[in-house]
Amino acid sequence: MASFNHFVLLILLIITLILSAEATKERRAIPSKAERNEMKRQLKAINKPAIKSFKTEHGDIFDCIDIHKQLAFDHHLLKNHSVQLKPTTVPEWITGNNISGSFSLLQEGISCPNGTVIVKRTTMEDLMHAQRLKSMGFDGPRPFLTKTTNNTNSNGKLYVARGNYGPDLFAGVRGNLNVWRPKILEDQVSVAYIAVGGGAKDNFASISVGWKVNPSLYHGDYARLYASWTLHGSNTGCNDMSCPGFVQVSKTIPLGAVIQPTSYYKGPQYELRLTLYQDHIKGDWWFAINDEDVGYWPASLFKSWRESNAASYASWGGQVYSPVTKKSPPMGSGHWPSEGFQKSAYVSHLQMILGDGRVFNPQTGTVKLYQTNQNCYKARLVHEVYKPWLKSIYYGGPGGCIG
Repeated sequence: MASFNHFVLLILLIITLILSAEATKERRAIPSKAERNEMKRQLKAINKPAIKSFKTEHGDIFDCIDIHKQLAFDHHLLKNHSVQLKPTTVPEWITGNNISGSFSLLQEGISCPNGTVIVKRTTMEDLMHAQRLKSMGFDGPRPFLTKTTNNTNSNGKLYVARGNYGPDLFAGVRGNLNVWRPKILEDQVSVAYIAVGGGAKDNFASISVGWKVNPSLYHGDYARLYASWTLHGSNTGCNDMSCPGFVQVSKTIPLGAVIQPTSYYKGPQYELRLTLYQDHIKGDWWFAINDEDVGYWPASLFKSWRESNAASYASWGGQVYSPVTKKSPPMGSGHWPSEGFQKSAYVSHLQMILGDGRVFNPQTGTVKLYQTNQNCYKARLVHEVYKPWLKSIYYGGPGGCIG
């Protein structure tokens, strides 16, 4: 009887220790008073005074901000920058398109007045989640990482499946991404993107745009429109409108917005037609979705790029992040590239832009595939010799890697 009582006491002690550890973990997750005050200061700097505000069905708040008073101009290199409402030069396919209407990611009834831009409001919860992810080793997509060792730390790991072009100077890249809504866990991230990059190895800068699923940072596991960039000499990246640099010009296409509908396995495929291109007169790098400009990164941010900011590397594909304690999440549709159209994630219509705005299709031999772990994710280049515009990169996989 005495031994049984000792056993019961031991079990109760173990349960108490576990509960105490969990409580301690929760307390550590709650920011201190000083940390909260710092976050309030950051929120005041990030969220500029709104002329008009809206709350969406997904719980997001979007503000209409004076275009001349947005966060971008807090960057020290943009203090005297004059807003460019549109580029002075555009790629030939945009010039030849007669765009009717306006593409929008906002629900009906949300519109901003002239002279303003649409910006997703950052909350205290957003900052807390971003800080936690950063402490775990993820502060944004890294489309040009080349070594598996660079993708791993003691807390988490990045996995990549993509196609690369370069090094060769160019002034823009294009790709159509089909959009998925992979089921992933808290603190995991699944991204699809097109990207440009350039500069020396120890002074590299990049821009990537696409869709991202990140339940811990956003409300729910919806696919969201995102933009991310790293500047020369910086070890950390900027995401969406969380730090100065990107100049928003659109009143209808906000970064961080939910993308709907998404593609169905063996069913309809829904795409984003994305372009990153340089205004070859001003040198600014513009982001367009379905041939409508969202905004741009001013040339002054990328002065160390050769040939008036021209990029030298392009990338198309997918990337996922996961804590080491969890199996890696699905990438893209969660199915292998070999399954093909309507089943796998893809980036189609791969095209490059020359400095004068002319477009060319990259030769098959110039696009190199890169995969960090082929047991969980793969990339596949598909093309037809007589239809080069159909060149695509299928990518993704079910995940399930550990550590």
